Amino acid sequence: MDDHDPRLFARIAADLRRRIQDGEFPPGQALPSITTLCQEWHVARMTAAHALQVLESEGLVRRYEGRGYFVTDIKA
Repeated sequence: MDDHDPRLFARIAADLRRRIQDGEFPPGQALPSITTLCQEWHVARMTAAHALQVLESEGLVRRYEGRGYFVTDIKA
């Protein structure tokens, strides 16, 4: 994959969004770390972080400093 593709972060966010909606990551569960996403998608940290920030802006996840991103209770 081309790490310079401006849509790549959107593809990562869409994949994580689908996995959250399918219940693979239930409320309260941590999402894969930025490092893990970088390894899985072969992208730079900035790209993986941008994908997680998109999900945070949508209210699907919440970032806890030093702990990572966790799925929110979207039914609340």
